[in-house]
Amino acid sequence: MGLEVGMAALAWLLIPLVAAIGAGLWGSWANRTRKVRGDGPELIGYARFREAMEKPRPGS
Repeated sequence: MGLEVGMAALAWLLIPLVAAIGAGLWGSWANRTRKVRGDGPELIGYARFREAMEKPRPGS
């Protein structure tokens, strides 16, 4: 019974460890692709959004 409890505890400790490693890998990948792509598309989209929000609404 002691071995089963130890294995269960090990599994519960490995779950957050694997999640942290996965999050780190995903974060480094996401940051790498962001540097390659740049902020151009986001800034253009934001400028279009601001223009749309500044237009007067019909009927107001």
